This record gives sequence, C-alpha cells and structure tokens, in this order.
Amino acid sequence: MTSTSFPRDFLWGAATSAYQVEGATGEDGRGLSIWDAFAATPGRTHEGATGAIAADHYHRMRQDVALMADLGLNAYRFSIAWPRVLPEGRGQVNPAGLDFYEELVDALLGHGITPVATLYHWDLPLALDEQGGWRARATAEAFADYAEIVVERLGDRMRHWVTVNEPWCSAYLGYCEGMHAPGIRDDAQGAVDAGHHLLLAHGLAAQRIRQVGGASARVGAALNLFPIFAGDAGAATVRAVERADRFHNRWFLDPLYRGRYPDGLFAELGAAPPPICDGDMELISAPTDFLGINYYNRWVVRGASSNGHNGASAGMGAGAGLEYVTNLPRAARTAMGWEVYPHGLTLLLEDLTRTYHPPALLVTENGAAYEDSVTGAGRVTDSQRLTYLREHLDALGRAVEQGAPVTGYFVWSLLDNYEWSEGYSKRFGLIYVEYATQRRIVKDSGRWYAGFIAAQRALHAGATPADAVTE
Repeated sequence: MTSTSFPRDFLWGAATSAYQVEGATGEDGRGLSIWDAFAATPGRTHEGATGAIAADHYHRMRQDVALMADLGLNAYRFSIAWPRVLPEGRGQVNPAGLDFYEELVDALLGHGITPVATLYHWDLPLALDEQGGWRARATAEAFADYAEIVVERLGDRMRHWVTVNEPWCSAYLGYCEGMHAPGIRDDAQGAVDAGHHLLLAHGLAAQRIRQVGGASARVGAALNLFPIFAGDAGAATVRAVERADRFHNRWFLDPLYRGRYPDGLFAELGAAPPPICDGDMELISAPTDFLGINYYNRWVVRGASSNGHNGASAGMGAGAGLEYVTNLPRAARTAMGWEVYPHGLTLLLEDLTRTYHPPALLVTENGAAYEDSVTGAGRVTDSQRLTYLREHLDALGRAVEQGAPVTGYFVWSLLDNYEWSEGYSKRFGLIYVEYATQRRIVKDSGRWYAGFIAAQRALHAGATPADAVTE
C-alpha cells in the first residue's frame, strides 16, 4: 500500500447518481426523465429493469448517510435529478424536490461530510427531450436556469458543483449508438451537436453558479477519460492512437481548456462542425476550479490495416482506420469486461497535469463491478474489489507524489445500484444492496476503504491505529 500522506483536507468519498439510487420516480411531484422512457422500452435494458425503485435512497437517505459516516467518508458525490426539481425541465419548480436535496445536504453536513453535487447525470426531463433534447440549444439555456434555482436553494451551505457528468456518454451513446437514453441510433451529427450543447450547458451553468454562489463556489465538469496505448509499432497504429485520443479524450478536454475542438475530429466522425454561436467557446473555456476524472480502464488500439490477431475489434464509433485490442494477454477484467489497469490512473493524472494545467483534479469516479454474494454469515467477501481499490489508491498516491494537483477521490459507488442498460446485473457498491428487501451490508472492500481513510487521518495525527488498512 502507498505510504503517501495525502493532504489533510483531501476529500475521501464515494459517489452515486440520482436515477441509479433514488427510486421514487413517480413520487412527490417528480417528472419523467429520458431514462424513465428508455428503460420502459422493451429490449433496452437487462431484463427490462428500470430505476423506479433502485436502491430506494429517496426513502432511506438518512440510513445511507449514517452508513457513510460509519465508513469515515468526509465527502459524498451525488446528483440532483433535474425532473425532481423542474418536472417539465423549466418553468414551475417542484418544492418537494428541492426539499429532499436540502434535507440530504443538511444530513451530510450534520455528519461532517462535504456534499459534492452533480447537476446533470443523464436524467434529462422528458419534456425537454420532446423539444429536441441536447440537440437543441434551448436545452443548454434551460439547464442554466435549473442550475441557478438549485444553487439559490443550496449554495449557502455547499460549494462543490459538478455541472455535467460524462458528456461524451450522453452525446455519443445517447445520440449515435443508441445504447443510452434517449436511445437514438443515427449518424454522428446528432452526437456532435448534442456534445456542443452539453459543453455550452456547462459554460452557462458555471457562469450562473458563480453569480449566485459567490466567490466560495467551486465549479468543474466530470469527464470519462482513458489513457490510449498502441497495440503495435506500425505507422497506421500511431495514427490510430491519435484518432482514439481525439475521440475519447480531446473531444471535450480541448474545448474546456483550449477553447476549440481538436483538428480533424468532426471529419473523422463523418459529421459537420456543431452550430457554434459567437461567444460559445469563450463560455465553454472559462476557467474552472477543478476537473473531475472518471477512470475505469485504458484502451489499446491499432491501425485497422494491421493483421487481425489478438482479438482486435472495430467499433466505439471510431470508424475506418481504428481497432481496439480486446484479448490482452494476462489481463484481469471486471464483470463489465473492462481491463483492470491501475497504472493508467497515474498516467492519466500526470498527463492532464502536464497538458492542460487544471488548478485541481478530483477523481470523481473509480471502481469495479464484480459478482458479489452474501455468505451464510451475512458477509460480502469481495476480495477482487478490495485489491482493485488498493492498487488504484496506490496509483493515485504515485500521481500525487509526482505533483498532480489531486484534491479528492470518490469510489464508484457507495451502493449497489441500477447500472443503466445493465439493469441490476452489475454491482459496483462498497455496500451490498439486497434489492428484494433493501437490506444494506457493508462489503469487505467498504470496511477496507474505511480503514484506509482512518490510516490517512492517523498519519496527520502522528499515529497509526492498529486496525487501519486491514484486508
């Protein structure tokens, strides 16, 4: 285990999102979201599962906050359901929705836990989708109004705001591949336009948050990012690595930090540039306080002209000239089929620091799904996840030692939950949820993480508790 002593005020947390844990989708005035409609469409999700109940966090919020406190977390990243606050996406506010999030924030603060709120984690109000969704510029403008309403209510007691989560997924998987809501399977133009409006939503919301939340507000976006590795030394593979980096990483990083889209991106996607209006790129690239990184795996790619050994697979929207190497020798994989590659977190954090110079980095998601089960003694012995966390925290420590300005780390996820199109078939939680009864059981990985956090606190106190960082 790393001997790194992280900063005293480092945020040690876990994360969730509203649609994945709250349930209560038809209660207390909440409107419908695109995920309600998507999940209700036959064939879209595993076994037709929906988030109607999920982990029932809406009714069990205080129990869940108490579990966070028991684990020693000093931060919790959650998302606010836009349709719970504004059932139609704009216009009439639902007081009960804001009341719930105010109660959550107050409960967190009462336990000494820093709230970190994500304003958009994929649950676009269905009424806005029917008016064009993220392909329409008006959705970004409506998002800014929604952000202002939330910050006016909660900004006096919390200061960490993530505007949008993984806009690549919302844009590409939602509007091109159709794997996520709203489930549109089309050419990449819709994804390109949606991606621009998600970035614009970030810029407009950041502006409003600063206006309403004042100088103490800390604002950033969370991106899913991947180190890209070459599968061979060929010239075509060198080009493939550059293409994959533009597609997976720079599509959203370059607008945020350089005020422009990467050269060649839209042509490679077979799309025209999005409808950029005067001032858009200045809004999108306005300085932020942190960058959120969601890290799960790397990609190994090669030129499509290479021979077809090693199980290379085309796809992921890359188009001609790019293949993904899938059967890496000796690769450990999670239940999602993702390669376990802790060193990629170190490389990613170092590269972001060197290339984009963000003032701070938050690891807003990092975790793994495995096949968990409860023993006869009522214990969940998830040794693979425990090892995953230990190795990734070691990688995080190495990045910090090399100067990466990391200020927090959030395990995905606090609870087993609704894993989007995978339904309830994949478990990521530190806490096991028995869905039939909603019983919670802290897994061995959760207890280990609690010990790790305790050991970090003990380092600052000058002593190490005997039971800290145990397996």
